[in-house]
Amino acid sequence: MLIDVGLPLSLAFIMFSLGFGLTFADFGRVLAMPKAVLSGVVMQVVAVPLVAYLLLIIFDLPPAMAFGVMILSFCPGGVTSNILTKLAGGTVALSITLTAVVSLLSVFTVPVLVAWAGSTFLGAAAPAVNVLGIGMSMFAITAVPVIIGLLARWMGPGVAARIETGVSTLALILFVVIVVAALATNWELFTANMWSLGPVLMILNALLLVLGVGIAGLIGLSGPDGLCISVEMGVQNATLGIAVAGMVAQASGIPEYAVPAALYGITMYIVTIPGMFLQKRVFQG
Repeated sequence: MLIDVGLPLSLAFIMFSLGFGLTFADFGRVLAMPKAVLSGVVMQVVAVPLVAYLLLIIFDLPPAMAFGVMILSFCPGGVTSNILTKLAGGTVALSITLTAVVSLLSVFTVPVLVAWAGSTFLGAAAPAVNVLGIGMSMFAITAVPVIIGLLARWMGPGVAARIETGVSTLALILFVVIVVAALATNWELFTANMWSLGPVLMILNALLLVLGVGIAGLIGLSGPDGLCISVEMGVQNATLGIAVAGMVAQASGIPEYAVPAALYGITMYIVTIPGMFLQKRVFQG
């Protein structure tokens, strides 16, 4: 019961912290840098699931784990991607814009893609996916908190500036708690699949980092823009992945479909942090 209530509330607060760090000017950047924003959105919404799907054709994972990987791939980058982009020397303004835009788009894209992935990887065993229901639930716990956070910052910029660090820290703590809870709840599944699932997730992460910066370079985006898109692709909102898995399973607690998202919540730091600093050194020559 605690997990059933705490998970959506925690995700809602994490998304509130994202909105709390935004201004209306961030959305205006869609017009100011359309090429970079459009490229980043397409890469996240299309390329990330495609790479995940191709990897799952190569690696033979249990159907439930494969479905969980696809759920993860449909999720946008989280607040963490903005922090890592800054550390990497990427374009922070672009990162914030991409995180916000793709998070709002995910309300529409994730339910439809999850329904497809369920039938593709689980076949007859796929749970019935209520696309409209998931979309409405996601809107309530992702889009609404982002909008509330955005409005709160707009109405009280002075207060927002003073407490923003505390809000972000609490969001990070909640993220860690959710990941640990998801792994603890499915500990036997985690240990049984760790050595087959872990490498797939790490390879996926590495491929996304390279693909992001590589395609950005091919279409003429600057080094910092490329670093930003690379990090945005490699860092997924694991908390949302866990929550969506719960919506699909429609059962109490955290289901097995959430294991890949929970594990990725750990492995993405192991791969992304050294990867982004290596890319930063390459760009700085």
